[in-house]
Amino acid sequence: MAAPMEVVVCADSAGQLWNCAVFELHSGTNLLSYRGGNSSPRSLTLLNGEFILGSQLGKNIINVWEIQRKDQLQQKIVCPGIVTCLTASPNGLYLLAGIAEAIYVWEVSTGNLLAILNRHYQDLTCLRFTDDSSHFISGGKDNLALVWSITNVLQPDLSASPEPRHVWASHSLPITDIHCGLMGPQARVATASLDQTVKLWELSSGELLLTILFDVGIMSVTLDPCEYFLFCGGSDGSIFQVSLCSTHISRDKTFQSDNEGSQVFKGHRNLVTSLSVSMDGTLLLSGSHDETIRLWDIQSKQTIRISSLKECVRRRREHQGARLRTGGGGEDLEEDKQGSVRVLHATIDQAVLGRDSSEARGGECLIICGVVLLLQKGNCDTIYNTVWTFSGAPVALE
Repeated sequence: MAAPMEVVVCADSAGQLWNCAVFELHSGTNLLSYRGGNSSPRSLTLLNGEFILGSQLGKNIINVWEIQRKDQLQQKIVCPGIVTCLTASPNGLYLLAGIAEAIYVWEVSTGNLLAILNRHYQDLTCLRFTDDSSHFISGGKDNLALVWSITNVLQPDLSASPEPRHVWASHSLPITDIHCGLMGPQARVATASLDQTVKLWELSSGELLLTILFDVGIMSVTLDPCEYFLFCGGSDGSIFQVSLCSTHISRDKTFQSDNEGSQVFKGHRNLVTSLSVSMDGTLLLSGSHDETIRLWDIQSKQTIRISSLKECVRRRREHQGARLRTGGGGEDLEEDKQGSVRVLHATIDQAVLGRDSSEARGGECLIICGVVLLLQKGNCDTIYNTVWTFSGAPVALE
């Protein structure tokens, strides 16, 4: 079996050809695309390496695509309200959805609604699990970031409402993004806010470790795998790299470019809404409201590749036009005015099935977290609709 290969899973809120797509990280080659509506911000997630989930923009629906399926069957989960953020636990057991100011917790295997958490006072903006699935962090427009223990949330005592383990109330404006580092309950958590600050917390104690003040609102945040650097996406299109290993670092810091690792990436022309660092810590991937995805070399701060979803649409239109001229089928696509791009990484192991395998004909086999993903050439855009229902939700689409 070949070595693992990193891929990019991206969603565009104004996508014209697909809801989300899978690209090869280094070449930008489109490997798979999944059609059916558009996903809302902070709602694209992988479930146990078997499914891709994304909440429908402006609707009370979660779209589900089975990664292995040849015909790319789209399924739908009907929810009690519009989903503003979505995440699945790394162990694949639980699904969390932010609906208005409440957090809905479902068990994936049964579909049972396990808990509804009403501790926020305004709409949820983001949800993140720790890498060991023991805790999750919620952020909202009420300026609060709450840390929840999954065992406390699932307590059998129904007379008492679950309470968060920590309440982080240091931000003065809505939370825009949360990143949770490694090491489970010993992890460090970064929270970004429109108040122009990013705060770094210790999950175990709830202690505030660091506050960094910028001159613009921060829309996204991430850490490199070794947690040496903090990357913050600004509302002006800048990406700020903050060194966490500086010898002169204090608990309160105003961002300034220096020779110890704090630098600025320039290139995007609008809000940077999503950030992700490659597993080896050398590449940074960013998505923006300017409808582009940029791949950066972290050391040189130079752009390696720019992927424009508009350009993908243009090329696809030209292809469809050629099909029409030769008697093939096509679609009439309308130009969209704007869209934000969200990106996340997945690590996959690549292998090729035998020539005599009926499942492998016309495609190549990829393995995501031990699950076979068959890339069917020419069939990636065939979508059929079915409905999933979790308890506490309507049983059918209107």
